Amino acid sequence: MKRDSNDIITSVANSNSLRGRRDFLGSAAVAAATGLFAGRSLEAAGTEKGSETGSEKASDNPAADKHREQKAYQLRVEAARRERDRPAVDHPTNGDEARYATKYANYSKGLPHNALGEVQLPAWQSMIHALETGDPEDFERIQMSGSARLVNPQAGLAFDMQGPDAHALSMRAAPRFDSAEQAAEIAENYWMALTRDASFLNYGSDSLISDAARDLSRFSDLRAPKAAGGSVTPSVLFRGMTQGDVIGPYVSQFFWKETPFGAETIDRRMRTAAAGTDYMTAYSEWLAIQNGAPARAESFDPTPRYIRSGRDLATWVHRDVLFQAYFEALLVLFQIGAPADPNNPYTASRNQIGFGTLGDPFIASVLCAVATRALKAVWFQKWYVHRRLRPEVFAGRIHNHKNLNAVYAIHREILNASVLDELVRRNGTYLLPMAFPEGSPFHPSFGAGHATVAGACVTILKAFFDESFVIPDPVEADSDGVRLHTYSGPPLTVGGELDKLASNVAIGRNIAGVHWRSDATESLKLGEEIAIRFLQEEGGCLNENFDGFSLTRFDGRTVIV
Repeated sequence: MKRDSNDIITSVANSNSLRGRRDFLGSAAVAAATGLFAGRSLEAAGTEKGSETGSEKASDNPAADKHREQKAYQLRVEAARRERDRPAVDHPTNGDEARYATKYANYSKGLPHNALGEVQLPAWQSMIHALETGDPEDFERIQMSGSARLVNPQAGLAFDMQGPDAHALSMRAAPRFDSAEQAAEIAENYWMALTRDASFLNYGSDSLISDAARDLSRFSDLRAPKAAGGSVTPSVLFRGMTQGDVIGPYVSQFFWKETPFGAETIDRRMRTAAAGTDYMTAYSEWLAIQNGAPARAESFDPTPRYIRSGRDLATWVHRDVLFQAYFEALLVLFQIGAPADPNNPYTASRNQIGFGTLGDPFIASVLCAVATRALKAVWFQKWYVHRRLRPEVFAGRIHNHKNLNAVYAIHREILNASVLDELVRRNGTYLLPMAFPEGSPFHPSFGAGHATVAGACVTILKAFFDESFVIPDPVEADSDGVRLHTYSGPPLTVGGELDKLASNVAIGRNIAGVHWRSDATESLKLGEEIAIRFLQEEGGCLNENFDGFSLTRFDGRTVIV
């Protein structure tokens, strides 16, 4: 089993011998023996050539240090050794791939399918063969359909020079195809699609929102926020799982606040999709998209709007640029004067400020750096471990099952749900109305790339800023998204709104129909772990007297990295 990173973090936080690089020289050998390196400098002690007990005494002048190259080498060696010596992790699966001979419970979009949308097995085997061999040429031999191209399966085989290896992190198994959890998740996806145009501001008075909350409350394994009595209510509907997620408006302040970009200002109003426009509700279109057919053009609203509905949020996460949300959050944090984390040594320095280390450029560079590590790690999970089907495909299975075209192992709770009646009344099918013309992207569902990057980047921001700082002059979009007005309610903190930002991005993909709730929640945790391990190594490279990065994890624990 994987060691909890908090075990490592605690050992570092309690070690007085690991304050700063110079103090560390005498204790590195002991640390090497005990494995308590996490986040601190790792030069070898007296047995290394050029150490103070060797034939030459190292210079006290860093600019004249003749042994810098050896120290740099040893730092990297020990970082690699730490990662190598961690306990091996398990990569559990839900067993669906072996359970169903026709592979109807797994990802196959872009490969050729029969009339039921079930993959043609020779094509499936060609994909599995490439994933098993890892040979670049075998990926070119996968039997594809239409104009589809798979999204970057080889990313899951890439290595990294900093942070954990992509294969050294684990996720829980995805929910089984026949499980009550998966039934609850597709019900939530359906309701998210049906209520995309409801303003978040009006959730308390919208009748369809009330119907969604009532229907979802009857599912036995919905792992989503619930009110005190255990029911889903409009106040917690579709929200994330952290404490900050359920305080204040649905949308994070970091999506609405005025955002400087150097000498420019970013207009937070956006081009959003036209209300009432959904895709892939006709079976012929759904099947064509599974087979790689080109998608039809997207329709847009001519009026720029602030994010005020599920459709707006889904549009935003369709067009964003990887870590865009978190870079914009960083700019907002600078703008509002959010204080640095109390552990930052420059908060108490009389003579210095941070810059290339522990300062604004440093934060921006680290924020960017974790994103690529997050992608490699989650792409390994997607392609080489889980290969989970997308919600749009599960909805296709429900459609064919309900119409007696096929029999699938679908949990009875979704087959008897009132949301299916609403779907048929509106569209005439049981298919999931998609926010994007192309539906989901051409890669498996579990984990989620957006959510993993969100978890990693938000963890970085929480490490560098005082999470308890209350955001000044909070705002909220009006029901049509044209204006912002003053928000009056419980105080909104940096930490809470950063957690909400991560959930907005992750769950925004669910609202679009391309991911499941468990994709979001489990991938946020994966990203968080990547960021923590990355910060451990980054802290070990610093010269400052530094007690470590403090942050609050998504589960509410406060840790020192």
